[in-house]
Amino acid sequence: MADKVYHPNKECVRKAHCKSMEQYKEMHEKSIKHPEQFWGEIAKEFYWETPSIDGKFFTYNFDLNKGDIFIKWMEGASTNLSFNLLDKNVKNGHGDKVAFYWEGNNPEDYTRLTYKKLLQEVCKFANVLKSNEVSKGDRVAIYMPMIMELPIAMLACTRIGAVHSIVFAGYSSDSLAERILDSKAKVVITADGVWRGEKLLLLKTICDEALEKVKLNGHEVEKCIVVSHLRRITNCNSKVENSGKKNGVESKNNGSKPDENSIPWNEDKDVWWHEEMEDVEPSCYPVWMGAEDPLFILYTSGSTGKPKGVLHTTGGYLIYAATTFKYVFDYHPGDVYWCTADIGWITGHTYVVYGPLANGATSVLFEGTPFYPSNDRYWSIIDKYKVTQFYTAPTAIRSLMKFGDDLVKKHNLHSLRVLGSVGEPINSEAWLWFYNLVGHGKCSIADTFWQTETGGHVITPLPGATPMKPGSATFPFFGVMPELLDEDGHVIEGEGEGYLVFRKPWPGMMRTLYGNHDRFQSTYFDKFHGFYCTGDGARRDADGYLWVTGRIDDMLNVSGHLMSTAEVENVLAEHTSVAEAAVVSKPHPVKGQCLYCFITPNDKITFDQKLQDELKKKVRERIGPFAQPDVIQHAPGLPKTRSGKIMRRVLRKIAIGDRNVGDISTLADESIVDLLFQLRPQA
Repeated sequence: MADKVYHPNKECVRKAHCKSMEQYKEMHEKSIKHPEQFWGEIAKEFYWETPSIDGKFFTYNFDLNKGDIFIKWMEGASTNLSFNLLDKNVKNGHGDKVAFYWEGNNPEDYTRLTYKKLLQEVCKFANVLKSNEVSKGDRVAIYMPMIMELPIAMLACTRIGAVHSIVFAGYSSDSLAERILDSKAKVVITADGVWRGEKLLLLKTICDEALEKVKLNGHEVEKCIVVSHLRRITNCNSKVENSGKKNGVESKNNGSKPDENSIPWNEDKDVWWHEEMEDVEPSCYPVWMGAEDPLFILYTSGSTGKPKGVLHTTGGYLIYAATTFKYVFDYHPGDVYWCTADIGWITGHTYVVYGPLANGATSVLFEGTPFYPSNDRYWSIIDKYKVTQFYTAPTAIRSLMKFGDDLVKKHNLHSLRVLGSVGEPINSEAWLWFYNLVGHGKCSIADTFWQTETGGHVITPLPGATPMKPGSATFPFFGVMPELLDEDGHVIEGEGEGYLVFRKPWPGMMRTLYGNHDRFQSTYFDKFHGFYCTGDGARRDADGYLWVTGRIDDMLNVSGHLMSTAEVENVLAEHTSVAEAAVVSKPHPVKGQCLYCFITPNDKITFDQKLQDELKKKVRERIGPFAQPDVIQHAPGLPKTRSGKIMRRVLRKIAIGDRNVGDISTLADESIVDLLFQLRPQA
């Protein structure tokens, strides 16, 4: 089933920016052989205050003697990101076009913001930042929920050349403090709190705890700007609607009022966003930034436990975010696009804010969860706004599959043209459910592979061109040259499986790790000298399709047989009684390692010996006798971060019975860990 090819819908092909594999191959070849010309033509679609030196848009310096790696694009050019995303669209007659539809946690909370109003709000907040002595190069930490002020704050930073560092508003105070301290942020922007489903998170309280920890470590944040989000979405009488405008944002809100005394306040440091925005000029001349000037820092997990501050710069990131968005989602004027990712992650940076706005797109910005107030929230939003492109994570898809098909079928989803998958390899069963039920068998699925470090998609189908295979990320995007290497660094030609690396840089890739270029080089380039190492494994099939198999450290070696956890998980998840599966390795006295599987059954399915036997047989038949799991454990839920990623190190601890699981503060539900230990089979 996984090898069956699904061709793009003819109507999708007719409208597509890239209409065939022949066109794709021509464009990809040009992007590899003549990158200056290829990206130079795209760069001309944007405004540059100063063109690059001698028109050269590409510089790549890898000094083999010193071993230093420096990646530069369009060096010498200058521009401003917010000018290209906002002023340019307004000047082109799109001022009254909706930039964002905002959907709150409660379906009765919603807003919309046009490009003209967004530009005014961004300029006003840029002036607020300037009045708080933020200037070019200063770091601004942002710890906010998915509300309209978040993209406004980001774009205001770009307006004046400040470097934003967004921290997902679900991280603990320790995690927030660590990131503020590493970036030496001058100002922090947060909100009083946010509702996630029926759970209230008091973000200001968490932020204050973090700032105390930062102060104890010798750094003082000068200002904390607070959005009054809870007060804005509520009034004294719950169930009474309140329509009005706040900072130029037309809204309709409903809810219950929090206790004003529950929000801690420091008169010397804290200021309210809405008070700062009063009587502020709605215009702000942009600061022209060099193409290689820093744009943002985004922290990602490191193998040592200390987060890595991935640094992206201005010019290359702009054109890569814009180009990947245009081609991968095949965006056209009049479309309504929705990416469900939180802006606190790279997917939210590139494909909620920067990529869509660079294309003058209309997007949905969603504060809530897929399951509140009911399990059809995603489908109701697609129906409400007539969404044409829908981009979400395999974890979300598999979770929604558990509730059956009827919740999907009750909504009109015929507006959809492109579906997207992001965050991890998608198993074939989830792919087919997404394709056949949600997409009615007519939507192309963009199964995208990329990382915080890559800035944008690097391996992905194009909706009008690429024949799709369920679970395959297919082929590289323009400018990207993937290779498969064996353990000794030799290139694997044709079919095979190995380390996924990239041979050449592309405009959107990271430039360094903030304050630690040595770690940048050792982490990404030292293992295979001169190649960017993703840390993921992949295989190439006979047709040249690439299948990302997961993190190399999630590879299993059972009796000399190398396999990926993703491969086993895909087989387990194909069973009709299984909602989700996670596989880790466990030490084995004979095999070296054995498979320990965690199984979440579908609703109303009993986890019993019969199911375990069926699953073992299925793995044995699909992969081989060597792959048969030694242990299959019942898992009513899995330890997931708030972004939906499974925390596998916790599962490894459960597998060996070690209760020293380390920090689990980033889990969405910490109680699941104790439950899994209780359900652990006794030896």
